Amino acid sequence: MNALPGVAYDHVVFDLDGTLVDSRADLAEAVNHVLRTLGRPELPPATLHGYVGEGARVLVERALGIEHQNLLPRGVEAFMAYYGAHLLDATRPYPGISEALAALAARGVTLSVLTNKPVGMSRAILEGLGLAPRFVEILGGDSLPVRKPDPAGLEHLRARTGTARERVLLVGDSGIDLRTARAGRVAFCGVAWGLTPDALLAARPERVIEHPAELVSLVERS
Repeated sequence: MNALPGVAYDHVVFDLDGTLVDSRADLAEAVNHVLRTLGRPELPPATLHGYVGEGARVLVERALGIEHQNLLPRGVEAFMAYYGAHLLDATRPYPGISEALAALAARGVTLSVLTNKPVGMSRAILEGLGLAPRFVEILGGDSLPVRKPDPAGLEHLRARTGTARERVLLVGDSGIDLRTARAGRVAFCGVAWGLTPDALLAARPERVIEHPAELVSLVERS
């Protein structure tokens, strides 16, 4: 599908957690379940939100702390089992996301997802929320040998759709997403509603939007 005339970007690539869906409560509960299981004290959800973005192993590793890395294999196993059974307890699309995706699709814009969350979990969340059909591909942290901020996933999505680099926009809520866009030499749009908005702003993104409706206006701006 070709984007309509006047549209600035033909392909918009989205991060998942903190960008499309608010998964904070489910992620924090899964990590604290792990900590309880391993006899470690729970951590405040706000602390755990700052650990999200580089995959499940890194999330559990950060929660355990450097002095308890011997527990990491058990921790990752416990996390995957518990979180896999509780993906959609509280996780929902951010307000306005469904409408923004529909508006972009109506304008002929190709949509895809690039996340460091395992692809099976990512797909299950998007399917459970009814969003999966919007995306031409959902690429997870285990889909390729490398993950964000390595630009290989971004390049895979761009090549699959045959989109010129200057016509691709990556949308995300973290410095990892920004670094991915810069490494892949594509445009970036940050979202202010994500997991760690202060950290995103500290990375000095070119643009940040406050509501998904602004993304539609950005994409239409030629």
